[in-house]
Amino acid sequence: MAPAEQTPQTPQTPFHLDAAALKVLAHPLRSRLLSALRRGGPATATDLATALATNTGATSYHLRKLESVGLVADTGEGEGKRRLWRAATDAHEWNASDFAGDEDAQTALGWLVRDYSRHLGQQFEQWLDVEADWPLAWRDAAGLGDQLIVATAEQAQALKTELEQLLARYRQIGAGHPDARRLAVYSVLFPVDLDERPEDA
Repeated sequence: MAPAEQTPQTPQTPFHLDAAALKVLAHPLRSRLLSALRRGGPATATDLATALATNTGATSYHLRKLESVGLVADTGEGEGKRRLWRAATDAHEWNASDFAGDEDAQTALGWLVRDYSRHLGQQFEQWLDVEADWPLAWRDAAGLGDQLIVATAEQAQALKTELEQLLARYRQIGAGHPDARRLAVYSVLFPVDLDERPEDA
């Protein structure tokens, strides 16, 4: 893996998904295209089609759909008709409450979250497959944690905000250092006592 590099053309502030962007992103190929551009950097539709085992025509179409809602952008550095695409932001976020009353958006969100759950699990298992070959310092730094807390919805939201602020401070902390590597940080917060559903406010 290459050392972490800062990419000024990619904004570091998470992109907030609205209903239109959510409905576009909730698609098997589009979600993978965006992930591939974020992890691998700018690429052509042909490069992405090869990496994701699909065809260039479909890839170009879905990249344009992602472009239409601001999730990817043309770098302007392609040659001829070979457009070079990049992720427009390095992360995105949403609030479930943004889609209240929009059944299509809620369905799209349900699909997208489950897709991410599967995809992120696969990525973590790829690390586990090679972990034993990495230096002990990196094996100690990486890992998996599991903790239970007791909090109100408002307190849980405050926790999310604090974690986001902490990650924002660390996002480019190692940029330019020869020993720095990109790291994935997964944050999952959910109730465990599912039979104790609170009343609606």
